[in-house]
Amino acid sequence: MPTMSTPEIDSLDTLRQHIRDFALARAWERYHTPKNLAMALSVEAAELLEPFQWLTAEQSGQLSPEQHEAVRQEIADVLIYLTRLADLLDIDLLDAAADKLAINARKYPVDKAHGNALKYSAFQPDQDSPE
Repeated sequence: MPTMSTPEIDSLDTLRQHIRDFALARAWERYHTPKNLAMALSVEAAELLEPFQWLTAEQSGQLSPEQHEAVRQEIADVLIYLTRLADLLDIDLLDAAADKLAINARKYPVDKAHGNALKYSAFQPDQDSPE
């Protein structure tokens, strides 16, 4: 049985290309529609919750090596599906994240959001912007 080597991935662009190549080699293009990938991403994000189920907040920060690896694997799945979806929709993940951080900075100014977990509408009731 051939051994699988871990590819060298040093950027989102490299990751995107590896995921493209992986899907192409398996003729999965017809399954990788934006709808299907969004659904798969949701499933993987839900699976990320499983290792944390029933843990206290403190325990969730002190995972066993086995729990840590399970979380690592689920985070990888989420990243892979997210990267593939963004690729198909021609969304630059870093640009999108930068834009969203700027939006969040306006919605959650430090002087009002510091030290609390309130939604922006709680201290900016007249602001009606989507999340």
